[in-house]
Amino acid sequence: MTASKAVDVAIMGSEFRVTCPDEEREELLQAVTYLDKKMCEIRDNGKVVGAERIAIMAALNIAHELLATRIRGSFDMGEFKRRIGHMRTVLDTAAPEQDKLF
Repeated sequence: MTASKAVDVAIMGSEFRVTCPDEEREELLQAVTYLDKKMCEIRDNGKVVGAERIAIMAALNIAHELLATRIRGSFDMGEFKRRIGHMRTVLDTAAPEQDKLF
């Protein structure tokens, strides 16, 4: 039996305590970050008002992403785009340093 611990998280400025097994903590924190980002994007867009409605729209968007990923053969396009974006950032940061060499 795996030990579970309470983890305090914040989603759209609200604090929540969630219990999860130690080995799932990192994935939980990634999920919280992803959900918070989605909910803040919807809120900042200004077309949906109220935390409950924003949560429902975020859940629908995330469910759609999941189903689309499954249909495409389990290739997570969103994760791929995030990784490419991160690589671009790393390269953009390193490129000016390389210019000094020449």
